[in-house]
Amino acid sequence: MDIRLSFLSLTLGATLVAPSIATACDIALVLAVDVSGSVDSYEYDLQAQGIASAIRDPDVQEAMVRGQVALAVLQWSGALEQSLSIPWTRVSEPAEGMALAHRVSRMPRGHVGGNTAVGEAVQVAAALFEQVGDCRHWVIDVSGDGNENEGFNIGEERANAWRQGIAINGLAIEGAASGLSVTNFYRRHVVTPGSFVITASNHDDFARAMQEKMLRELIPPLAQAPGRQAVRLAALP
Repeated sequence: MDIRLSFLSLTLGATLVAPSIATACDIALVLAVDVSGSVDSYEYDLQAQGIASAIRDPDVQEAMVRGQVALAVLQWSGALEQSLSIPWTRVSEPAEGMALAHRVSRMPRGHVGGNTAVGEAVQVAAALFEQVGDCRHWVIDVSGDGNENEGFNIGEERANAWRQGIAINGLAIEGAASGLSVTNFYRRHVVTPGSFVITASNHDDFARAMQEKMLRELIPPLAQAPGRQAVRLAALP
């Protein structure tokens, strides 16, 4: 047999049996959802269905698949009240995104009542990233309708998360005649440098705000932003 033909046959065979190279995980995102005493059962359902609706959005679906996103959902309330409702779930195709949305829409409430311990929520969320070391960006999205009233350690936990290379965004849910009090609290004390806060005018506006937030997190310019090592080099204000 011609040596060149033999080599070509071996090369072609190796190509046919070689496994496909998976796209690396670009973003690991924890949705940390407030279920404290200020959130009644109707408002909780608006939050759960709002997250599910955002995940079903075609643009969000496309961004999740393109980025091979890993997503987890954490419910939080008081200092000792955090529940991982949806553990890390990878989305590599639209069907997986739809299945994730279905799970979120049916997840039971983790806590009823309780205070608003934002720092402890960030602390528990930050520990989850040990399981997704292959993801280039680590992001916590904290959503809530009130200022911290227990623990009072959000400054410390925000700094700890930042040192680990975790960015924190916020979704602030305002109430009737409250102005932007929750939004301003999130801007000043919760989000990390270069991050952002999306405001929902009330819980009825949560789905719209969640969709806007996820699109902003999952598509450029975030996809073009520095990875975790560069985040660690920046300073908190």
